[in-house]
Amino acid sequence: MTDKIRELIAAHINVSHFEIMDDSHKHAHHAGARESGGGHYLVLVVSDDFEGVSRVRRHRMIYEALKSIKDHIHALGIRAYTSDEYQR
Repeated sequence: MTDKIRELIAAHINVSHFEIMDDSHKHAHHAGARESGGGHYLVLVVSDDFEGVSRVRRHRMIYEALKSIKDHIHALGIRAYTSDEYQR
């Protein structure tokens, strides 16, 4: 699933740096996660496409990129930065 997440985000956003952490194993017994079969992920996306874009809009861009697999994601943590923000 992590490869698919990476692939979908890169197809929609010009990514200069990307990291993903799969925390699903820590949440295997949480309500909702079992029923949906979805995993828990944290993504760090660095892109100059985020320049001048609000934090909420950045998250929406990422959610939009992942809409085809949303049923397989129970929880998604997002850190989205421009290159300048990431360097700081």
